[in-house]
Amino acid sequence: MSDPRPDGGAPRHRPGGDGRRGERQRPPARERSARHRSEQRPSERARRTDAPRLAAYTTMREVAHGAYANLALPKLLREKGIRGRDAGFATELVYGATRLSGLYDAIIASAAGRPVAKIDANVLDTLRLGAHQLLGMRVPSHAAVDETVALARQVNGAGAAGFVNAVLRRISEREPDEWVDLVSEGVSDPVERLALRTSHPVWVAKALRAALIGHGTAQPDDVEQSLTALLESDNAPAKVSLAARPGLASLDELVDAGAEASGLSPVGATMPEGDPGAIAAVRDGRAAVQDEGSQLLVLALAAADVEGEAADHERWLDLCAGPGGKAGLLAALAIGRRIPFVANEISEHRADLVWQTLAAARAEARDLDVSLKVRHGDGRDLGEVERGGFSRVLIDAPCTGLGALRRRPEARWRRSPGDVAALAGLQRELLASGIDATAPGGLVGYATCSPHLNETRFVVTDALKKRDDVELLDARPLFVDAAGQQLPDLGEGPFVQLWPHLHGTDAMFFALLRKR
Repeated sequence: MSDPRPDGGAPRHRPGGDGRRGERQRPPARERSARHRSEQRPSERARRTDAPRLAAYTTMREVAHGAYANLALPKLLREKGIRGRDAGFATELVYGATRLSGLYDAIIASAAGRPVAKIDANVLDTLRLGAHQLLGMRVPSHAAVDETVALARQVNGAGAAGFVNAVLRRISEREPDEWVDLVSEGVSDPVERLALRTSHPVWVAKALRAALIGHGTAQPDDVEQSLTALLESDNAPAKVSLAARPGLASLDELVDAGAEASGLSPVGATMPEGDPGAIAAVRDGRAAVQDEGSQLLVLALAAADVEGEAADHERWLDLCAGPGGKAGLLAALAIGRRIPFVANEISEHRADLVWQTLAAARAEARDLDVSLKVRHGDGRDLGEVERGGFSRVLIDAPCTGLGALRRRPEARWRRSPGDVAALAGLQRELLASGIDATAPGGLVGYATCSPHLNETRFVVTDALKKRDDVELLDARPLFVDAAGQQLPDLGEGPFVQLWPHLHGTDAMFFALLRKR
């Protein structure tokens, strides 16, 4: 067997040794690795791994073929009957290995002595899972290596298992910080270096840096510190956030079921662990999983004052309603005020999801004799079809989702700069249609789950340049926490930009416009 050390076998001396120059000594990690190999005979090595690791690998392969981790993994866990701590372990494996795959690939390439492009994709996913156990989780090194080798033997074959064993042994010989320093030492550009260390595509790191400056969150002389905090927050698992839909469920009901009341959203709660589907209100659609930032912008739109013609005949619209989180909260607020509500969605499948998530709201609307409709159609046409027909319009525009990277582990690797340009035209058309659909004195809330300047400020300012029938309002006073206090660090206004590292929410953007 070749020497497993990533430095090619050059002698190293333990810091603080006894001073005997030239003596080759194993560092502690290597001693543990060698001792474990000597204690375990080949016949004793596991040939199959456990269910959580196998589920994690299966999900990784599904994600590689286009699936979404947050949909594929729970389904697989239910099918295999994996619950509790085992489910949490599998979730951390998938999310962590996917989020950090950019960094892990650099480490794997160094340890393997070859580019990851030359490693079979199935084997590479196995190595990523092993690397995350060694470098990102509190799994003992011997267990991480042995179980991952067993996984490789089960799903990749005996030959691949030997390769996985050798690579993971090399990785186990260095601490995480040592590996990060090693793979990033040749990167001179500070943003590129930070992108590698925090496992983000370089273009995403540069776009977020520009957004921090452009939204007034950071100044050029201190932006690197803010960017570091933001990128690190993308790699921190987010708590499950719940929204009690007013009139349908109470916050106390969620708390009694084991959730913790949010200090940020007056209708929100968080779950440190557990399955939200175990809560009756969530199962019934009276409450829902929804990021607290998403809750706040819906509450802000509902709290703002409409004027003139719009105030005389209130009617609310969610122009891009799928899959229905914001629509569910907005509909509940509308029904509570006896205001008709329309949810529009261009995708038939997503319109069905909206219909389902609004089941409890639809039942309440029937009891109160309030109109609630789910419309299947192109939002770009609705402004012409129902010109001036609504007093409040929410436009949760399709976007790159760069503000929700902590919740969607694969998103950072699937997006490209070209996606921003492709979506920009759609966002502008939807905003124009939403303004057309708004009655004089009415309000338009434009929102994205991305802080990218080309999806946020530039879209709104372009609309303002092209028409004189709309004005921009300061949305910041409308963003208040559960205690009724205005949130800090919202930007220089009149826009609102939320951040995971400052507010603990997704990086939601919100602009409030009034139709003249």
